[in-house]
This record gives sequence, structure tokens and C-alpha cells, in this order.
Amino acid sequence: MRPSPISPTIDFEAEGVSHGHLRLPHSRDDSAWGAVMIPITVVTNGEGPTALLTGGNHGDEYEGPAALFDLARTLDPAAVSGRVIIVPALNYPAFRAGTRTSPIDKGNLNRTFPGRPDGTVTQKIADYVQRHLLPLADIVLDFHSGGRTLDFLPFAAAHILPDKRQEASSFAAVEAFGAPFSMRMLEIDAVGMLDTAAEEMGKVFVTTELGGGGTATARTIAIARRGAANLLRHAGILSGAVEKPDEPTRWLAMPSDACFTFSDVEGLVEPAVDLGDAVRSGDLIARVHPVLRTGAAPAEFRARMDGLLAARHFPGLVQPGDCLAVLAVEE
Repeated sequence: MRPSPISPTIDFEAEGVSHGHLRLPHSRDDSAWGAVMIPITVVTNGEGPTALLTGGNHGDEYEGPAALFDLARTLDPAAVSGRVIIVPALNYPAFRAGTRTSPIDKGNLNRTFPGRPDGTVTQKIADYVQRHLLPLADIVLDFHSGGRTLDFLPFAAAHILPDKRQEASSFAAVEAFGAPFSMRMLEIDAVGMLDTAAEEMGKVFVTTELGGGGTATARTIAIARRGAANLLRHAGILSGAVEKPDEPTRWLAMPSDACFTFSDVEGLVEPAVDLGDAVRSGDLIARVHPVLRTGAAPAEFRARMDGLLAARHFPGLVQPGDCLAVLAVEE
């Protein structure tokens, strides 16, 4: 395997706070010897576990970057036992463009792992994370929300895993995060994800979906900030007790593919239920109105299980294949 072309400008072993970049050479029209400079902070104090905290895996999801840029600025090494690696905007080109995928190569970083050191820009970022960052970590938190095209109930999540000890450790970390909802997650496409890469290495892995619509709110950023600090406290890296939310987290599960409803037509979405609403199997959850002419009846989409609406398509228009809704069951 070739060495990674990415070079850090900081020393991962240095004590104290190190602010710098992951420098990825990228020759382009406006800079022949240019580089993609991905911000990174490492906070180290003595012996202890290592946490890897990432945001901006998709560039149009903002709670993670908001919480992690702030944490990188404020985290006191005196309160740390071990090491915290903070990458607030992992797919930095996508983050700067405000898009899910990279404007350079259209790469979806969270479908690119394990990546390639001799591939596209996105593949090179994935390869560096896979071979250089993940091996350092004991616990990994990768922030997500719905971006421009989905909206979620605010939840932290981990996956059902073959290794039940690893699974239990991950769900304990989810509970410590303290989001309003906690999800036992089912992925519709787990190939190439950072989640899968970390879990296959045996890491404790936590992810989130904290809202969406290509923006963030004061509430969802506050959830992200508190959750990141709670995860570090839970891991024994940050001093202090885990901060309990005002209301206990509500545990949800996604037990089967019946959770997902996809559109097979294009048109204008009319939601029939809102986030958090309870539905029964057979209930109407959305209509899609044809928009090419008037007078045509809308397509109706109904729940295939009992549950509550955990996610929905966000913009008003859908294409065939778009996810309209995700249901979950409360435990």
C-alpha cells in the first residue's frame, strides 16, 4: 500500500493543545502546487484513551462543525486525561461548498471507505482516516444530520453488531451522549461508511442525526455540544460527571426495512404526518402530487408498520427513488 499523500502539520503525540491542518496536495487551475487544508486540533494530557470526533463528513450538515470548532477552541488540556482528536469538517471541500458531496470529485466521503492513497481527493481523505486516524482512537463520534434533503428527530445512534460487547459499549456511549432520542440503527447502505470502518476495527462508534434541512438551530447545536462533552466524560477523557438532559432519552429502534418509504414517482410532497407523530400500519404518511399537468390524482404512500415518524424528506419536490419517510419503534 502506498503512503498517504496527506501530511499533518501537528504532532499527534505532543502534550497540550495543537491546532493545525491535514495537508492534502491538490494541483488545480488556480494553484498549481496547492493543497486542501483540513483543520484539525489535538488535545493531549498524559495517559488515557483517545477519542476521535468528526463533523462535516457531509458538507451540508452543520451541528457537528459548530460544536467541534467551538470545542477545539475551548477544550482545556488540564481537564483531559488522554487525547482528543477533533476534525470539525472532515470533507473540507464539501463543507466549504455547503454540499453533501465534494465539489472537486463529487465524492461522498461516507460511502468511500476504506479509500485509496492514489485515488481522488475524497478517496485520499478516507484512506488517511482509515489508516492513520482510526487506529489511534478508542472511541469515535461522527456527527451527522439530514443535510439539505432530510429532516430528523434529534438522535444519537449506534448499530446492532455481531460483537455484543462492542455493541453494548456503543449503546452505553449513545445513552451518555444524552440526545432527546437514542436509536438502535439500521442502515440501508452501510458499504463504504466511516461507521463500518470504525466498527470493523472494534472501536466504540457513535453517530447522530440532529435535524436537517441544510441548516442548524440553537437547540440542535446545544445538543451536539453537550453530547460531545458527555461522550468524553463517559470515556473517562474529560473530567466531571455526565450532564443529564432535562428529559430522559427516548430509545428508538429500526427493526427492518419496513421502516423506510421511498417514492417511485416525481412530484410535490404533501406530508400527512409530522416528525414524532405516531402512525399505525396502513396510515397515510405522504402524498406526492404530479406537477406536469393539473387534474391528476396524487400517489399515496402508507406506513408498512406501527411506529413514529423519525425522518422525512425535506424539500417540497421528490424524484423516483427518494426517501420519503423513516419510521422507528419506541422501546
